[in-house]
Amino acid sequence: MDNADIDWKNLAFAYHRTHFNIRYTWRDGAWSEGILTNDETIPLHMAATCLHYGQECFEGLKVFSSQDGEALAFRMNENAHRLARSCKKILMEPPPPGLFKEAIFKVVRANADFLPPYGSGASLYVRPLVIGTGPRVGVKPAGEYLFLVFVTPVGPYFKTGFKPVPLVVEENMDRAAPLGVGDVKVGGNYAAGMKASMNARKGGYADVLFLDAKHKRYIDESGPANFFAIRDGQYITPESHSILPSITNKSLVTLASEFGLDAVRRQVEIEEIFTFQEAGCCGTAAVITPVSYIDWRDRRAIYCRGEQAGPVCTELYNRLLAIQTGDAPDTHGWVTRIPLD
Repeated sequence: MDNADIDWKNLAFAYHRTHFNIRYTWRDGAWSEGILTNDETIPLHMAATCLHYGQECFEGLKVFSSQDGEALAFRMNENAHRLARSCKKILMEPPPPGLFKEAIFKVVRANADFLPPYGSGASLYVRPLVIGTGPRVGVKPAGEYLFLVFVTPVGPYFKTGFKPVPLVVEENMDRAAPLGVGDVKVGGNYAAGMKASMNARKGGYADVLFLDAKHKRYIDESGPANFFAIRDGQYITPESHSILPSITNKSLVTLASEFGLDAVRRQVEIEEIFTFQEAGCCGTAAVITPVSYIDWRDRRAIYCRGEQAGPVCTELYNRLLAIQTGDAPDTHGWVTRIPLD
């Protein structure tokens, strides 16, 4: 793919081939030097643990162009820590923070001409992943791992962009079990929720809202993102052992407090959807996606009509995006500047 062929304003959230990805191998107790390659495939042993026993985890972060042409990575260190946490939970060797940073810097520089221009609404999505490549027959950790990072330019996750979307409550399928691996970023969580999400889209919804698997009473999260709601001066977001701690949500909690809201993490009963004034989904891919309404059984909770998001969702979105693109002061140290020359 040539970057000259990209329609930046109408770019889909999809994989687009770029020039290079970077790879490191862990074996015999140490990580190798990184290798930049244009190969999009991975040679795998047929008994690799990633194929049989789910030893696989990944991350997602974004790099934005600032008005003066700088490449700005948002909360990269948080992604490094979360990847390490995911690796440890499924007994894989985590890349050290310094190695993670080196990989991001090298792969972004190698694909600098795919960094979407300032004001396009697009960004460079960075996907680090770690997989067990060592062969095993029998459930135990691999003896060898691959750490790989690729990038792709993307537009909004939901094709509507920052416009309200409908959700439907899912009660027949669970995304993650209590005390399982729902709180780390492993592929199995997404596989478990995929059927429910596809069924929702066939029914005219953007995605589902999962309930907790144990009680079927509390909100967990949306298919690809954390959930939050606004009510009476509060920013409310669910707390659960099976929710992935969203870095975007963590950032919004801080911004909401600065905005004068009382940020609250707690169990959120499904019945509360009828009391919220605004609602939204948030994550690296989605950033903030306002919710227009939620259908639950034969009832509908409506938050906005038409294409206009609520005032609080709009303010939080604008504040977050301004920091990500360098248009507002980064008072929290969230942005890492990546030199491109």
